[in-house]
Amino acid sequence: MTDQGNEIFSEGSKTNFTPADYEYSTLMRLLGVSVSKHLLDEHFTLVWANEFYYEFTGWSKEEYETTFHNRPDLYYKKDPKEWQELTNVVYNAIAAGEKGYKLLSRFRRKNGDYIWIQLSTQFSDEYIDGHQVAYTVMTNIDDVVRMQKEQSVTYESLPGFVAKYRIDPHLNLTLLEGNSRFMEYFGAGQDSDNSLHKENITKNLDVILSQRENFLSGKPAHFVMKVQSRTGQMLWLQVNASCVDWQEGCPIYLAIFIDITDITELRQMQKKLTEQADALRDALSVAEHANQAKADFLSRMSHEIRTPMNAITGMTTIAAANINDRQRVADCLEKIASSSKHLMTLINDVLDMSKIDAGKMKIAHETFDLQNVTESITAIIYPQADAKGLKFSVPLVDITDTVLTGDALRLNQVLINLLSNALKFTPEGGAVRLEIRQLQKKAGRVRLRFTVSDTGIGMSQEFMKHLFTPFEQESTATGRSAGGTGLGMPITKNLVTLMGGTVSVRSEPGKGSTFIVELDFDLPDGRSSELPQMRQTVESLKVLVTDDDKDSCIYTALMLKNLGIESDWVLTGQECLESVRRAHMDGSDYDVCLIDLKMPDMNGIEVTRRIRELADPDTTIVIITAYDWSSIEKNARQAGADAFLSKPVFASTLYDTLLSATTGAKKIILLPSSGIEKHWPGLSGRHVLLVEDNELNREIATELLKMTGVMVDCAADGRQAFDMFLEHGDRYDLILMDVQMPVMDGYRATEAIRSCGHPRAASIPIIAMTADAFHEDIVKAGDAGMNGHLAKPIDQELLYKTLTDIISKVSS
Repeated sequence: MTDQGNEIFSEGSKTNFTPADYEYSTLMRLLGVSVSKHLLDEHFTLVWANEFYYEFTGWSKEEYETTFHNRPDLYYKKDPKEWQELTNVVYNAIAAGEKGYKLLSRFRRKNGDYIWIQLSTQFSDEYIDGHQVAYTVMTNIDDVVRMQKEQSVTYESLPGFVAKYRIDPHLNLTLLEGNSRFMEYFGAGQDSDNSLHKENITKNLDVILSQRENFLSGKPAHFVMKVQSRTGQMLWLQVNASCVDWQEGCPIYLAIFIDITDITELRQMQKKLTEQADALRDALSVAEHANQAKADFLSRMSHEIRTPMNAITGMTTIAAANINDRQRVADCLEKIASSSKHLMTLINDVLDMSKIDAGKMKIAHETFDLQNVTESITAIIYPQADAKGLKFSVPLVDITDTVLTGDALRLNQVLINLLSNALKFTPEGGAVRLEIRQLQKKAGRVRLRFTVSDTGIGMSQEFMKHLFTPFEQESTATGRSAGGTGLGMPITKNLVTLMGGTVSVRSEPGKGSTFIVELDFDLPDGRSSELPQMRQTVESLKVLVTDDDKDSCIYTALMLKNLGIESDWVLTGQECLESVRRAHMDGSDYDVCLIDLKMPDMNGIEVTRRIRELADPDTTIVIITAYDWSSIEKNARQAGADAFLSKPVFASTLYDTLLSATTGAKKIILLPSSGIEKHWPGLSGRHVLLVEDNELNREIATELLKMTGVMVDCAADGRQAFDMFLEHGDRYDLILMDVQMPVMDGYRATEAIRSCGHPRAASIPIIAMTADAFHEDIVKAGDAGMNGHLAKPIDQELLYKTLTDIISKVSS
């Protein structure tokens, strides 16, 4: 068998060739591969081989047989490692029941050189002398292996990291291979978790996607990415990638990653230094502007403060020089009072601006009644408008809820600022209007729009750009003549912003201005602004509304409709009289006539007198006025008026008036008086403990209290006040407590009084009377146990009213 095989594949012997043998021999020559037959014994004995087998070894057939006796184990004697690897592979394949094996291995030739071969062996079903036969093909792949080794060496020699990727049409990168430095640094090897490698790809996906067009077309790509190593080190890498092959339509890219971390960090440091330098320059510029603004502010404040102070000191000097001229002294005192109020306004504005700028302005969230706020504002603005010859109106539109939650004090301040400005810059004969409109109500909140409009001098478009800048006034002369400080609008804007609202303005020179403020307010839980559930009492009434303001008529008619009353309304006194006359002739007299006091054709008193001549004597006539009705009360009653309503008219007061008409009780609805009451009978004979460390302030407060018949004891500090209360507490109706005092301040003194064992410790009214006038100061006074708060300088009317209200509550 062996001889026959060798004879068949030997070039020297052709005698026994069959056509099939010749065809097989030719095929082997064309393929140029080694084919051999072996026994699977301990030597892997060679049974036969073709000529290429011997060419692989470098030995002739005769030399091979003589030297190694056809035993491969002897051929591999000098290469025990390779022989051991070969036998292990063979036996493992047999044990696993496989049909053959493949092995890449080194093979020594006769001259001692090694070549790399690919062994491909197939186990057959043939046996010789009890040993299974195997057929082996050896292929010379030395060039391929050497090329790979050279490529690997090249990869390892390149500066940086090297990797090869396949990139699919969706730009998914599959790592095919990488140099050892890459694999070790990023843990991307086959035996390691490559999640970090994927994470680095994901983090740089944006920059990879920016190269989409290049990748999908096989063009070179260059970009920078930031990656993290297995040890957590962050690196900046410059990526230079080139397409080296295509597989199934996908480009294969060889990428070289060059570490540029030091350069990048240096650039970033330079960038940061540049940015810091720019920031320092900006900060310097801001500081310079701030210093200039501070200098301008102080200069302006010096001027603003000195102007009223000059008037005060000057008028004081003049009054002293004319002490016997009562008229001259009275004139000086009036001007001193006016200048003092202006100075107080300026100080309050500056303090408000300071707190806003420092972020210390707090917005309250407390329940209040919009009606009270509106009445307070009208009580202040109406007399000023009337004194200046201006028409002032406060129409209410779609108001359904008046009990709200928010900051009533700041709302009052915003509206007073806007209305005061409107009064200042509107000449005689003009009009100022405050419209309060409910825009929406949902989810326990209401949105109100406050529109303050006037027919005054207006503003230019250029000035409106700086309207909310402190101390800005379009005309210094105009501002000075109007008594403005230039702080009202900035404060207004900031307060509205703090309350979460918006403020806008429309104006044109000579055509007046309109300010629109929109604010949201919460509706208190369990509180309702709806009218009492007694509508059946007033539904049968027939009402006539007379007012020259159409919006007021419509709104009043709407409120009446909500009560179930279908009313009529007219715009003039003459129309009112004609409506009353027709109703009387038809036998359907009006039960109630609501008549505005001031109308263009005739006033409300005259209309009332004529109605009494025409209508049923049981008709109730209510005069609606925005002014102090005390001056016209006598004439109005003589003309036949039954009651008075203050503008603006709210649903609750309207209901009270109608209810009084149905019950026959002619109820008088009092308008808050704008004048200073000269007599407060409820205070006469009361005993007050005044706690004040400043001697001049103590003298002023004492004299103001004595004007109403109040008896006053004085204490110079909190400790002295506490001792006096312990000894004479039963005699005092009320304590007026300063806050900032030596020995013991007002807060500690109040807490000491409240916690002492005196029978009246918990019930004695204690009112803070202090220059600490901010909202948080009022809250702090309440927390200390005080019943009220009065801000200095003392407002005489407010002092008397506060004392009267608190003492009357305690007495009742």
